[in-house]
Amino acid sequence: MLNPLYQSFFERHRNSDALLMIQENGSHFSYGDFLDIAARFANTLVTCGMKLGDRVLLQVPKSAEALAVYAACVQSGSVMVPLNTGYTVDEVNYFVGDAKPKLVICNPKNRDGLQSICENHSAQLETLDSVGEGSFTSLAAQQPMDFQTVERSLDDLAAFLYTSGTTGRSKGAMLSQRNLLSNAQALVETWNFTSSDVLFHALPIFHTHGLFVASNVTFLAGSSMIFMPSFKVQQAIEHFPRATTMMGVPTFYTRLLDDARLNRDLVQHMRLFISGSAPLLAETHVAFEERTGHRILERYGMTETNMITSNPYDGERRAGTVGHPLPGVEIRITNQETAVPNTASEIGMIEVKGPNVFTGYWNMPEKTAEEFREDGFFITGDLGQLDEAGYLQIVGRSKDLIISGGYNIYPKEIELLLDEQEDVLESAVIGVPHPEFGEGVVGVLVAKPGVNLDSEALSAAIHSKIARFKQPKQLFVLPKLPRNTMGKVQKNILREYFAQAFRTKLD
Repeated sequence: MLNPLYQSFFERHRNSDALLMIQENGSHFSYGDFLDIAARFANTLVTCGMKLGDRVLLQVPKSAEALAVYAACVQSGSVMVPLNTGYTVDEVNYFVGDAKPKLVICNPKNRDGLQSICENHSAQLETLDSVGEGSFTSLAAQQPMDFQTVERSLDDLAAFLYTSGTTGRSKGAMLSQRNLLSNAQALVETWNFTSSDVLFHALPIFHTHGLFVASNVTFLAGSSMIFMPSFKVQQAIEHFPRATTMMGVPTFYTRLLDDARLNRDLVQHMRLFISGSAPLLAETHVAFEERTGHRILERYGMTETNMITSNPYDGERRAGTVGHPLPGVEIRITNQETAVPNTASEIGMIEVKGPNVFTGYWNMPEKTAEEFREDGFFITGDLGQLDEAGYLQIVGRSKDLIISGGYNIYPKEIELLLDEQEDVLESAVIGVPHPEFGEGVVGVLVAKPGVNLDSEALSAAIHSKIARFKQPKQLFVLPKLPRNTMGKVQKNILREYFAQAFRTKLD
C-alpha cells in the first residue's frame, strides 16, 4: 500500500455516500466532505513548510476540522501531537520545547500566550476554534481540494501522545502506522463494528480513547458518528435513538444513571456500550444493566499500547475485569522482583507484546530501554491477575498514577507545585475512589512549624498553574506524613485513611 493508514481509514471511503458525522449544530459531513477538508489542510501543511516526519502540535477544541487535521497529517506524512485542551500556557511551553514542532495550532484565545513561546522555538503558530474557524482554516481556504498522498510505510511514525512520568517529566509515546492500524483492525473485529453503526462520540480527541479508539474504529469500519464536543446527558438522551453504540468513561454512565429518563425504551436501538480509561464500579455495572438491559463492555489500554484487552462481545462480560487479550496481542503476568512469569491467579506486573505496542519514547532511548524486556514485552506498570477463565483483572498500579475521569495524573507534578507554596513543608498527592470520576485527586499537606494552613487559599494559589483535571478535589492537613524505615512516604496508608475521609466529605 502507498500509505496504509490513509488508504485504510480514509481513501477507500472517498466516493462513499455514507455520512461520517453529525455535529452539535446539526451540520452533516459525508466522508467526501471530510476528505476534501483534509486535502486542503494537507496542502496547507506543505505550504507551512512541513516535511516528512515534522511535528504538528495541536491544542484546539473538538471539531470536525480538528479531526481533519489528523487525516491531513496522515496523508501528508506529518506527525500529529495532540495536547489536552486543559493544559495551561506554562505547561504547553514544555511540550513545544520537547516535541520541537514546526507548526502549532491552538485555540484563538490562547494565541497571545503562546506567541512568544512559538517564536522562541521557531514554530509557526496558527489557530482553530470550536466551530472550525481560525487562521489555519483561512490559509486552507486558498488551497485545492486534492492532494497527492505521500508514500508511507507501516513502520513510519504517525503520531505521538504525551504521557506523564512519576518524576513529573512528560514522555512522548511514539505511535507508528502499524500501531494504530493493527489496533483498529482488532477492535473492529472484536466489537463487530460495521458500516451500519452510528457511534455516539462525546469523548475528547486529544486522548487515545477518543482519537485512536473511537475515531479510528469508525474510520476503518466506514461507520458514522454523532460528534459532540463533550458529554452532556441531555444530548445523549436526544441522540441515543439514532445511535447504535457509545464509548465512554465511567463518568458518562454514572451521570446517565442519575437521570430517570434512562430506560430500556430509550436505548432499544443500541447494540453496545463500552467503557474504559478508568475502572468501572461493580455497582455501576449492575445498575446500568437493570435500567437498560445492556451489560457494559469494559476494556483495557494505555497511551503506549493502544488497547490491550476487552471483555467479549459475545460471551460473559465480567464486572471488575477487562477481559481477554485482543487478536494479535500477548499479555503475561510477571513477578515484580524477579520478572519471572507468574503461575495462574497470582498478582504481578502486566506485560504486553504485539503490533499495538508503541515504538518508544520521543528522544528518550534510555527510558525506552528500561520499559521493555529483552524479548520485546512492554512493562505496563500495572498490577493484575488472570482468573480461571483467563479474564484479566487490574488490581493496582506499581506507580502512583491517578486516573480521574479518564485522564492520567501523576502526583509528583502536583506535589512539586504544592511544596512551592510558602507555608507548606511537604505534601503527598494520592488518588482515592470517587463515584463519578473513578478516582479523585487528594492532597495531604504538612505545615511549616508555627503555621496554620488555609486549604482554600492554597487551592486558589495553584488554580492557574495546572489543568483543572489535575487540581486536588480536597486538601487535608496532617502533623506529619507516615513513612517507612527507609523514610519513604507510605501512600498506601494515606489512601486507606483518606478514602473514607473523602467519601465522608462527599456525603
